[in-house]
Amino acid sequence: MNTNKLSAIFAKIDDPRSHINKLHKLEEILLIGIISVICGAETWDQMVRFAKSKEEFLRKFLELPSGIPSKDTINRTFAAIDSDQFESCFIEWVNSTTTLFKGQVVAIDGKTIRGAKSHGNKSPIHMVSAWACENNLVLGQVKTDEKSNEITAIPELLKVLALEDTIVTIDAMGCQEKIASAIIEKGADYILAIKENQKHLYEDIDFEFKVTDQAQQSISLDYGHGRIETRKASIITNLNEIEGTKKWKNLKTIIKINSIREFKNSSKPPEKATRYYISSLTASAEDFQKSIRSHWAIENNLHWTLDVAFSEDASRKRAGNAAQNYSTILKIALNILKNDDAKKGSIKSKRLEAAWNEEYLAQILNFKV
Repeated sequence: MNTNKLSAIFAKIDDPRSHINKLHKLEEILLIGIISVICGAETWDQMVRFAKSKEEFLRKFLELPSGIPSKDTINRTFAAIDSDQFESCFIEWVNSTTTLFKGQVVAIDGKTIRGAKSHGNKSPIHMVSAWACENNLVLGQVKTDEKSNEITAIPELLKVLALEDTIVTIDAMGCQEKIASAIIEKGADYILAIKENQKHLYEDIDFEFKVTDQAQQSISLDYGHGRIETRKASIITNLNEIEGTKKWKNLKTIIKINSIREFKNSSKPPEKATRYYISSLTASAEDFQKSIRSHWAIENNLHWTLDVAFSEDASRKRAGNAAQNYSTILKIALNILKNDDAKKGSIKSKRLEAAWNEEYLAQILNFKV
């Protein structure tokens, strides 16, 4: 993840400050924010404290013509810069430094930034992100006003992502004909969860699996955390008896996943679930099972990490575009840390190492000391 290239891309962002307030370079303020977050900062004040403690180190790479910017300067800057431009720069950086593996799963899902709510109102910030499951990084994000608007946000995100030869997975909120077509137009394939939001198709698929004897099947077992989970994937590729399938671009396969979760050393009854999916792929039941399982990496490796390692839900940034721009910073920091192979360990331990070890910090930033 080339941070020097990121700095160059930041130069494309329009500077919202008046000429008399430009004591600090915009791209250097943004880099200070990213570097300090990598090293554990979670507030504007902590960013300043970190930067002042590392000013000698930072001057090896940054000009800092007026020293370290103040807390108010950093706050005002992140609240004022255009969040759409900032996200576009983030996506351009990822596209320019990343090559996606052919056939890998790109999971798209949304997350509400709960700490951004104000005066008891629900949070106005809901981010829809794309996660490359094998590359282990965020490809991009867009903001919606609330979860129900994911339907309009997902096509906007698809437009700016490089997705050729990947498999895009989305939950039932994104199971829309236009979204399926948009994925195919990007040169990718889709696996879309389907529920009662597509009532007639859902009922037809449910009935087809009850009456057919043509389904191919694959069974997997998962042991761990005091439980045993059995998952059976069944697929049907003959869709002639299902109405409305021609409306879905390149639809070739319907998938059923039956799961049973049993709890060892517990009287708790088994948990059973049945889920249905549609896909433009022709693949084995085993391959579909793996791809659908991979989708949950966006919950475990992205959303969970943002909350636990970066305390995103606890963030109280609200002014202007601050919450949305801070969310972008977190994802830049996460990408840099996730793709570092020099040190083993959790994201939290890597953040501590970066704060303590200037050589390691320069290495993951791709700065030459």
